[in-house]
Amino acid sequence: MEVRLDKWLWAARFFKTRSMTKAAIEGGKVHIDGQKAKPSKNLSIGMVLTIKQGLEKKTVIIKSLSDQRRSATEAALLYEETEDSLQKREDLKEANRFMPKFESEGRPNKKQRRQLLKFKTMK
Repeated sequence: MEVRLDKWLWAARFFKTRSMTKAAIEGGKVHIDGQKAKPSKNLSIGMVLTIKQGLEKKTVIIKSLSDQRRSATEAALLYEETEDSLQKREDLKEANRFMPKFESEGRPNKKQRRQLLKFKTMK
């Protein structure tokens, strides 16, 4: 059985739609065995995929092939995430937990814009 990369990623529930999947692959967010991939690449069991989603980077090994989108529990059986990938994601999550949160009140008003301009032109 041959399955295209974009269909498999969609079936494995890494992306919500096939068009999002295709855009991510063409944007260089998905690599097969360390090489940039194309959406039409045929996959085989045992290939190693590196998938970047936002700040997270997942490294998965393909365990089985499917081109049908099923439940999340069935989709999780299609791949196995490497221990190194899991550890890196946990470390990133822990590091982000202590990062300060900046809350914006929206765009600056006229007075604040003047103060910013004045501050930027000061030497």
